Amino acid sequence: MSFVEDEVSDSGVDSRSRLESYVFSCELSSKIPFYTFQADEDEDVEHFLELRTICLGDGAKQENNVVEVTAMNHQGKKISVPVANLNISCLPMVSLGEFELMTPVTLRLKSGSGPVTVSGLHLVATENDEFGISDEDDDDDVSEEEMPSVKPAKKKQRA
Repeated sequence: MSFVEDEVSDSGVDSRSRLESYVFSCELSSKIPFYTFQADEDEDVEHFLELRTICLGDGAKQENNVVEVTAMNHQGKKISVPVANLNISCLPMVSLGEFELMTPVTLRLKSGSGPVTVSGLHLVATENDEFGISDEDDDDDVSEEEMPSVKPAKKKQRA
């Protein structure tokens, strides 16, 4: 799934960027307690991880499973935050909505043995200059039909 999105830059000039999304999923357990999501570094590409759901898998025990996320905060420092405390009897799944993080992101099963599945989207934002898309191409596809002008009705004169 992908779409093209218009953005307005700080300079006030319209720029075009392309946002592509890919399904993301990883499983955390006592055997594999953490997963680090890291993307290739490229000047014209930004990678984000959008977490959507965290749920217990088949065979989860009656225990608390705490999932922690480690990522950069607004000051560029690593910060760790628990985002889910799951239990098979009362809260087997949590929906995070659109919890978006800039890469790199580490997901850790802080307590419990799992299995816990974390799913969401890998978002890739790319400048469209390299795809050869220009604003002029968009204007050619749109054709406007001319609307006939509306004239007021004529009044009948009394004799």
